[in-house]
Amino acid sequence: MRPDWIDLDGTANTRDVGGLPTTDGRRTVSRRLIRSDNLQDLSPGDVRRLVEDYGVRAVADLRADIEVRAGGPGPMTREPRVAVTHLSLFPESGGPAAGTGTDASPPEVAPWERRRSTGRGFSGLYLGFLAERSDSVLAALRMVAYGQGATVVHCTAGKDRTGTVIALALADAGVERPAIVADYAASADHFDELMRRLATSLNNPELSLAAALKHRPKAITMERFLDALAEEADGAGPWLAAHGWTAADHAALRNKLLGD
Repeated sequence: MRPDWIDLDGTANTRDVGGLPTTDGRRTVSRRLIRSDNLQDLSPGDVRRLVEDYGVRAVADLRADIEVRAGGPGPMTREPRVAVTHLSLFPESGGPAAGTGTDASPPEVAPWERRRSTGRGFSGLYLGFLAERSDSVLAALRMVAYGQGATVVHCTAGKDRTGTVIALALADAGVERPAIVADYAASADHFDELMRRLATSLNNPELSLAAALKHRPKAITMERFLDALAEEADGAGPWLAAHGWTAADHAALRNKLLGD
């Protein structure tokens, strides 16, 4: 099925994950879980649409501390009906790097630049999110499972960190693997516009081309991640259970996404 895009003035990669088929012949319910890129540039009309038309009541912000500080409070933080929770998927240092004996503090190093390469490409990056921030992953999933109304899960581009959490949510709800892969890969449909927006916000016109060559979402990336997760932890369900996800959590998430 075609992705359920939500056209907003301030984002390029926002969609509802309702309507996806499950292994038991059902479909996920719309207006329960929304995935997105950065929400910093939402217009007042965008906020109204998400809150009033889609019933958004919670936002799981997966960006790193440095990204949140650089962007400042976004429009959704000023909406009284919406709870915004910051859940970085990177280990955080707690601030700028340690002093060097001078009065000036050294530049803060972004957490993704401190990570060692696993040699597994994007699947290794996604496994790293699970290994290093299982607390944030489970917290985001519980926001979806137990929150009232719809929950938006987002990061900066809405494909890697968001893609990891959304894949686990869909897998735990019983969504068919091809549908999980297709949902992830759908970000490629709006990738050029997404990169143009990021390039403008970062004042880096070369970013669009470089990112298009290296970072465009591909179905094989999610396939490899799911394969690696199965190899290392027997799949999403066992990984979640091993990190504190309970039977009650599982039931609540299925109830939320499938309307049980």
